[in-house]
Amino acid sequence: MVPARGLSGNELSRQRAALWAELEDLRRQLDSAAGELAAVRVARGDSSADDEHDPDGSTLSSDWSRISGLAAALGERRAGVERALERIDSGTYGACARCGRPIGRARLGARPAADLCIECAREMSR
Repeated sequence: MVPARGLSGNELSRQRAALWAELEDLRRQLDSAAGELAAVRVARGDSSADDEHDPDGSTLSSDWSRISGLAAALGERRAGVERALERIDSGTYGACARCGRPIGRARLGARPAADLCIECAREMSR
């Protein structure tokens, strides 16, 4: 394991463990979303399913949109976690991808997959 910028070996091990745990959780959530999408797909194919006229429930179309949006967001988060694990392996973890300065320990503690320092993240969100 290549030492990351500004982090001790123990800190880096904790970050790696946190990222792996998050990755596993995201995989479970993505599997669940895939199952929900499959159920909606089956329900949409059922010619007797007339959910568009049910005033009390959500429609299959709205369920599909909600679940597919959630799955897309989860996929983006998973990709970010995978990139963070790659940065740990390459020794670039903890360095801002934009300016190269160290990402603060507090930021990495709160967002282990962060690839931008707080200053660059603020600038990018404007």
